[in-house]
Amino acid sequence: MAGRGGVHNNTATGAVHWDGIVPAQCEPNPSILRFSKDLVWVPAHEPLHADIDSTKTNGIGPGMPFANAVLTQDPEMVRRATAAVAAGGGNLRGLIWYQGESDTNSREDAEGYRGRLETLFYHVRQDLQLPALPIIQVALASAEGPYKETVREAQLGISIPNLVTVDADGLPIQRDGLHLTTASQVELGHMLANAFLKTNFRSSPIRTSRGSGVEGSSSNSPAISGVLTVPLLMSALVFSLNYMIMAYSVDL
Repeated sequence: MAGRGGVHNNTATGAVHWDGIVPAQCEPNPSILRFSKDLVWVPAHEPLHADIDSTKTNGIGPGMPFANAVLTQDPEMVRRATAAVAAGGGNLRGLIWYQGESDTNSREDAEGYRGRLETLFYHVRQDLQLPALPIIQVALASAEGPYKETVREAQLGISIPNLVTVDADGLPIQRDGLHLTTASQVELGHMLANAFLKTNFRSSPIRTSRGSGVEGSSSNSPAISGVLTVPLLMSALVFSLNYMIMAYSVDL
C-alpha cells in the first residue's frame, strides 16, 4: 500500500490527486536514503514510493516521520552510520510490517490470516538467517471489507518471539473511510519509532497502543545507524545501516 495521506478522490470527476502538503516531520534529511526501483540509493523524499507503486496516487506514509523521529531521538546515529560504512557495512536490525486491509474482504482470508502471517515471518527470518530478527507489526485501523475485527484479532493474538504490535486503531481516517490522514501517518511513524527505540526485544510478544508506553521498554534497544529505504517483496520502506526494513502492501 502506497502512503495515502493527503490523497483525495474527486467524487464528481473520479480524479484522484495528492494535495502535495508535506509536514515538517516528513521533510527530507541528507541522512535518510531509499533504495529505488532502479536498485540504487537515492535521497528519500515524499511521496516515498512514487516510483515503486507507480500505478497508484501516492501521498504521505509513516516512513519519513519514522525515519526523522529515529534520527532526532538518536543523534549519534549518523556518526555510527559513517563508522559502519567505513568498516564495510552494517547489520539488519528489524522488520516493520503494515498490511492487511485487503484480507478483510473475505471470511476465508481473514480467518486464515494469522497462520499465513506467522508463516511469512518464519520464512523471512529463515531466508535472512536471522531467527531472532525483531519484528514490529501494525494492527489495522481500517479495512476494505467486513472482517476487520477478525484480522485485528489475528494480528493482536499472534505469539512469536521478538514481536511488537503497534495498534493503529483510533487514528483518524480520511473521508474515504480507509486511509489514514496525513497527521495520522505522522503519528503512526512516531509510534513505530518509539516502539523500536524503547523496546527491549526478548522472547515474548509485546503490544503497544496509541499514546501508551512500551511494555518492557529499555535503553538497550537495537542500535541502528543511518536511515535507508528498501523495496521488500512488492513494496517496502525504510531502514538503516545497522538498518531496518519497513514492509507493507503484500496480500497474504
